[in-house]
Amino acid sequence: MTETDLPAVDEIGLRHRTQLSNSLRQSEDGKCIGRALFQLGTETADAGTYRFVVNAKRAAKNKLKSIGFSRRNMLAFAVMRKIISIIIATLLFVVPLCAADINVVTSGAFTAAYMELIPIYERETHNKVTTGFGPSMGTTVNAIPVRLNRGESIDIVIMAAPALDQLIKEGKVRQGSRVELARSLIGMAVKAGAPKPDISTVEALKRTLLAAKSIGYSDSASGVYLSTVLFPKLGVWDQIKSKSRKIEADPVGGFVANGEVEIGFQQISELRPVKGIEVVGELPPGAQIITVFAAGIPTTSKQPEAAKSLIEWLASPKAYAAIKKSSLEPANASAVHGK
Repeated sequence: MTETDLPAVDEIGLRHRTQLSNSLRQSEDGKCIGRALFQLGTETADAGTYRFVVNAKRAAKNKLKSIGFSRRNMLAFAVMRKIISIIIATLLFVVPLCAADINVVTSGAFTAAYMELIPIYERETHNKVTTGFGPSMGTTVNAIPVRLNRGESIDIVIMAAPALDQLIKEGKVRQGSRVELARSLIGMAVKAGAPKPDISTVEALKRTLLAAKSIGYSDSASGVYLSTVLFPKLGVWDQIKSKSRKIEADPVGGFVANGEVEIGFQQISELRPVKGIEVVGELPPGAQIITVFAAGIPTTSKQPEAAKSLIEWLASPKAYAAIKKSSLEPANASAVHGK
């Protein structure tokens, strides 16, 4: 049997065809075929090479008949063929069996992009991702700092960078694991169909705040900024404090949609997915703040290497389209801090 007796193969199986051909040259009577095919079967699990193996076995069997192999030897070859098929079938499942289970908790701003991206990541890697949700700050039961304080086993947290930095300082998130994923802006929303107040300038925003019947803001990064920095800076906090409501754990947009608050402020990426509201726009220059959202690996992680791989994937150009679609901007660099 010679190389010319082998079937044509696609590019995927070319290397293995060459390997088998070299082995065949070592024995003109074909006695090394079983060994060569066994070696081939244990080194490959891709579908293209699998097709080649099937065709190669068929060609080898025909050639053995033509050179007068005994029935006993042919039966032995048939047994070997079954063994090779079992080996290849087993190898096809090696990757799924070695897949990792990764536990992630993400804050709201990155949720829309994240939910679009994770199914793609799971298909590409066969890893399984279990997701929890919670704010970057606050004292609610699902808040990320609270989860870590009670010792939850989490592989990745995705949250506002300032809050993540604090967890790194406290030793709850691994030094050197921080990777920036996206940048976010704060916006304002009203109930669908309601008049849209003017917030195009700082002065217009002040008038809107004073005229509003009720105001909602979150208990996480955007709400902390609004209630402790912006509203006092604008000189309106004393006038609007009594009609303002900090909404804990839930999307602010939901309270706008059901009429519990007239206007609501939150990261635009968190307002966009809420039904029954309209986003008026982002805060004007002079009032706006850019919030960076980043990922880190908690010290409780049981899968730190798999976690690192997923974070790198989320920070890669593969994720940019989904991030932009959710009204965020990609961080554009996988800058790792704290090393």
